[in-house]
Amino acid sequence: MALSDYPLTTIDRIVEETSTVYSLPLFYERLNETINHPRSSIDDISKIITEDQGLTARLLRLANSPMFGCYAKVDSITKAVTIIGTQQLRDLALAASVMGVFKGIPEDLLNMTSFWRHCIACGIIARSLAVYRRESNVERLFVSGMLHDVGQVVLASARPDVSRELLEAHRDTGKLYLDLERERLGFDHAELGGALLKKWKIPASIGEPVAYHHKPGSAEQFRLETALIHLADIICQAMEFGQGAEWGVPPLDEPAWERLGLSTHMLGAVLKQSESQIAETFDILSGGTND
Repeated sequence: MALSDYPLTTIDRIVEETSTVYSLPLFYERLNETINHPRSSIDDISKIITEDQGLTARLLRLANSPMFGCYAKVDSITKAVTIIGTQQLRDLALAASVMGVFKGIPEDLLNMTSFWRHCIACGIIARSLAVYRRESNVERLFVSGMLHDVGQVVLASARPDVSRELLEAHRDTGKLYLDLERERLGFDHAELGGALLKKWKIPASIGEPVAYHHKPGSAEQFRLETALIHLADIICQAMEFGQGAEWGVPPLDEPAWERLGLSTHMLGAVLKQSESQIAETFDILSGGTND
């Protein structure tokens, strides 16, 4: 049976099923509402985060990690909000909680440790590239990078048989996993992941780069951010920083590279800066979340 013949393997159907099985922690919705409320204070925001002790510990470790390079110790969520910013801390809270959302993925479909290592590496490199370009609110790039392949997990969870056949075809033919998805399903994991984030009401500044990281020319609002995730993913695949379903290196989109205005010699500096951050950030975020 061709994969396209499987009943109800459409983006909308899979997202609908997935959103009933997996949902973001309730605190994230409350945090979002509080941050967006005009009369909310830093104390109100801090109170919601500190209700979850595990999340609080991870966020404080992140705030004190090389990723931020703070000169003074960040020893409270209130201080973290002040130094990092409310929107940025919300984005980091999403990153720190999402790894615990997806459970029970069969090991033969995705090794979740290797998968999240790849995703965190993509987020760190995207963030480093954004820092190099002096972009604002670089945390959203970290989160987009971290969630860029979430569609692979969604497919493995909702349609394990389809996912397994794709992986077998990937091994047998040597074709890119991405191309096989498009051939046999009519969509790819990037579009599927973007659709789930939209269903979860994640901001488009994070969701659009996820949805189009393999087709950066299709992004409408956040083209620069999408180009950054596109490049970061290719670097991670080439450097073999962890691994998801894809074993090959997707092609570089030339217009996306030109849009970023980066030089090849600066990539070495970004990689050198990122490597220690990848290891430490993975250690912080993976604590207690892997089966």
